Amino acid sequence: LRRAAATGPGRRLLLSTPIFYANGPPHIGHLYSALLADALLRHRRLRAAGPARLCTGTDEHGLKIQQAAAAAGTSPAELCERVSGLFRQALTQTGVAYTDFIRTSEPRHQRAVRHFWGALRDGGVLYKGSYEGWYCTPEESFLAESQLAERTDAQGRPCKVSVETGHEVHWTKEENYMFRLSAFRDPLQNWLRDNPRAIFPHPFYQCVLGWLDEDLPDLSVSRERSRLQWGIPVPSDPTQTIYVWVDALVNYLSVVGYPESHGAWWPAVHHVVGKDILKFHALYWPALLLAAGLDPPERILVHSHWTVRGQKMSKSLGNVVDPTVCVGQYGVDGFRYFLLRQGVPERDCDYYDEKVVKLVNSELADTLGGLLNRSTAPSINPSNTYPRFSEPCFPKVPDSREAKGTGRASAEDYELVAAVASLPAQVDSYFEGFQIYKALECIAQCVRKTNSFFQRHRPWKLDRRDAAEQLWLDTILHVTLECLRVYGTLLQPVVPHTADKLLSRLAVGPAERGLSGLTFLARYDGKPCPFEGRQLGPDTGILFHRLGKS
Repeated sequence: LRRAAATGPGRRLLLSTPIFYANGPPHIGHLYSALLADALLRHRRLRAAGPARLCTGTDEHGLKIQQAAAAAGTSPAELCERVSGLFRQALTQTGVAYTDFIRTSEPRHQRAVRHFWGALRDGGVLYKGSYEGWYCTPEESFLAESQLAERTDAQGRPCKVSVETGHEVHWTKEENYMFRLSAFRDPLQNWLRDNPRAIFPHPFYQCVLGWLDEDLPDLSVSRERSRLQWGIPVPSDPTQTIYVWVDALVNYLSVVGYPESHGAWWPAVHHVVGKDILKFHALYWPALLLAAGLDPPERILVHSHWTVRGQKMSKSLGNVVDPTVCVGQYGVDGFRYFLLRQGVPERDCDYYDEKVVKLVNSELADTLGGLLNRSTAPSINPSNTYPRFSEPCFPKVPDSREAKGTGRASAEDYELVAAVASLPAQVDSYFEGFQIYKALECIAQCVRKTNSFFQRHRPWKLDRRDAAEQLWLDTILHVTLECLRVYGTLLQPVVPHTADKLLSRLAVGPAERGLSGLTFLARYDGKPCPFEGRQLGPDTGILFHRLGKS
């Protein structure tokens, strides 16, 4: 198999969001997937780790879309055109730097799907069989008896519903093409055993291993054309439509030019997915790929859901959170910061307005914005420069715990310097481990420590006319601005506008904002600091405006 280089500094990486189902407008759950992938992409680019792409798009086939279009009195094609536009708009509005947007209605995708189907057929893993079972239209999938519960419908009649979603299911019997999923238990177990980081975080990896120990029934991969016209016909059998999930999963290959040029990127792919579609991505997709002679994706990064005031988001409850409204209320960066700072991939997270306002005001407006404002204010920094560091005031010590101090720095100051010096590597490892929220937690802790440092030494009380005081005042400001420069650099993947504003105020040029060459407090280590003595950039006003109650 031709395949993308797996390691090395210049290696390529494709990041993907799920393609979003075009039966309704975007909500914050969709945007959370996209923002996680976007932050990973931006972080990787700042590390100059090699070419990277971010693909996203809309999933436009299936019964649910056929029904939604009929209910809206429009055609499926018109509905998809409109909803796909809403997704593009929401992604652009929230600063998602996608490089590829794919629609499953595009000819390049349909061609890839037909070729993929041919590879499965030639591999002898498809057969025609009669299939009957409980079908859930909203989830576009057949459910096992164990996934169902008894309920009564609106007319008081008994009915069966999906345990997970509460959607009603209907007994369906039809002749379909089946995929021999049962034959892939061993290959899938071997893949996961050899790649313990293939599915992350770890609880989801365990979950997939558990599924592989259970019964693995063969999978229906087509529907009767008479029931489902809105989809891609099975090549050489016009009576059948390719099942929407198989069609949708192939989008990750269509984007990289399957079947001709995908080898340049595949399988160096990290799929970001919600836990509700884990089985499709971690069981069915790798099995289908292996069957078609391709490697499984390198990693599947899984996140949980957002609830709203403790309740699941649903149209019937009327509590679906519209990202456009959020951006209007909190700004692009406020919205991004909240979701990425509060979202923990392993567990569901709760969203409500007061929580956003409190967090964003506290960490972006007050702590970070306040620190920049105080350390660059004309009253304290009248020359509007990056002041000089004085080694006698802050001498280097081998161990911060032994800082008896011949200078004016205290033991806590040495602890701050050590914490900020180790921050970039810590943030790197958290991004690598798909724990962006932990990276942001570490940055927020350091920002608080820097505020304490500034408060502790009260530079506004120092007398500039006294030469010794002047040296110490400049050193306090130098250390503070160095800390802020590191925070601004590290926050770029999450709050790009705010980080740009902060770095521009500190006169950090475009070529000085990367992560690979990020240094901190070079003068403390006896090395020259390129920023020392430099004129600061123009005052851009308040870094982040406090949010009011909405």
